[in-house]
Amino acid sequence: MIKVKRIDHVAIAVADRDASSKQLAGLLGLAVGAREHVAGQKTDVAFLLAGQGSQASDDGAALELCAPVGNESLQRFLDARGPGLHHVCFEVDDLPAALASLKAAGVRLIDETPRLGARGHWVAFLHPAATGGVLFELCAAGHGGKPA
Repeated sequence: MIKVKRIDHVAIAVADRDASSKQLAGLLGLAVGAREHVAGQKTDVAFLLAGQGSQASDDGAALELCAPVGNESLQRFLDARGPGLHHVCFEVDDLPAALASLKAAGVRLIDETPRLGARGHWVAFLHPAATGGVLFELCAAGHGGKPA
């Protein structure tokens, strides 16, 4: 199968990225890292990192807060379930190869080819029907505009 390098982030669906990041950062003592609008996914995201100030690091697993800005699927998720755990993202070295391996093994994919996501990473989602009902995302750092 594939080789996972690490958990990159755990994503929480929220209605308001900024209010939620302020609340959770204060409650859990996390630093607010990258904040951006991901046009291709129609979401606003913020990453919360362990540590504060100069001690915060984005080389560990982050908490990603995702708010829909026209993303109908994420909006339906919030309408049906309210804010809460949305997906877990694993970093891999070679995302196209990982997707090819999973597809060859019969794993149902939402994305058969990587697409650009937050923080310049290339991402692809696995269908929850193939993973026991959990939405998983795979990501790889972008290199020269191409998925790793």
